[in-house]
Amino acid sequence: MKLPRRNFVYLAASAVAFPVMSRTAAALDYPTHPVRIIVGFAAGQAIDITTRLIGQWLSVQLGQQFVIENRPGAGGNIATEAVVRAPADGYTLLAVGSNNMINATLYEKLNFDFIRDIAPVASIARVPQVMEVNPSFSAKTVPEFIAYAKANPGKISFASAGSGSVAHVTAEMFKMMTGTNMLHVPYRGAAPALTDLLGGQVQVMFDNMPSSIEHIRAGRLRPLAVTTATRLEVLPDVPTVGEFVPGFETSAWGGIGAPKGTPTEIIAKLNTEINAALADPTMKARIDGLGGRVFALSPAEYKKLLAAETDKWAKVIKSSNARPD
Repeated sequence: MKLPRRNFVYLAASAVAFPVMSRTAAALDYPTHPVRIIVGFAAGQAIDITTRLIGQWLSVQLGQQFVIENRPGAGGNIATEAVVRAPADGYTLLAVGSNNMINATLYEKLNFDFIRDIAPVASIARVPQVMEVNPSFSAKTVPEFIAYAKANPGKISFASAGSGSVAHVTAEMFKMMTGTNMLHVPYRGAAPALTDLLGGQVQVMFDNMPSSIEHIRAGRLRPLAVTTATRLEVLPDVPTVGEFVPGFETSAWGGIGAPKGTPTEIIAKLNTEINAALADPTMKARIDGLGGRVFALSPAEYKKLLAAETDKWAKVIKSSNARPD
């Protein structure tokens, strides 16, 4: 049976429109069952804590459980690959961290391309680092530290939470920008690194603020500078590294990503809800209490940030010849 041309055109147009309408309807109904957010590190770390705060908010606001699943290993690459290979339907999300931007260059062979395969959903917070020394160390300022390091090349040991960690590459950037030579001592996590810094076995560390702030307040560690572009309210008398090393600035970033191909309507819905959470005074206070700063971006803005941070760390890693553990 032949269809009149007008009917044929109508049916053809409907067939094209149907997938778009289905995706839009799915976004309006989303989520209809629990959502997983996969974290590439053990419970209790800063990225895990901030992700759980956002997960709790989303669970209440969207009426379905956002379940946090920890899959530590390979600097977060195991978790990232799991999300890359998941269906692009909004029900498997990734807790994005600075490790993702660092790993893009640190690891020579990965089964995914982070920038290509993960769609940015929303940023959550940035966590500054603090350049800190054991109180017995002679340098009390960044200029004194640089002068000592140049006069004693290779004799200062800096601790990190592991090769390729934010603490590691931040120190490598400091070396690159100041022309100093320090010895890297990697640990399996921030806690044992801090233990040796407190004990004087190593001299300096660029640690994330949340795990060091109480040691600083108690006088067990001496802060020389913070790594952000401006001074911090929690340490108002501590200068920035950039006041002495022009252009030096870094933070650890936390956010949410999804498999590429996830409907833009779902990404937009999640972005709106997460940004609403970050505007809530209680949520902001919780994140501030961890030593972080809320940082709300659109998906497009977040994509630019991820690309810029990946390029920045690529230069540092190539210059330092850093390798994963």
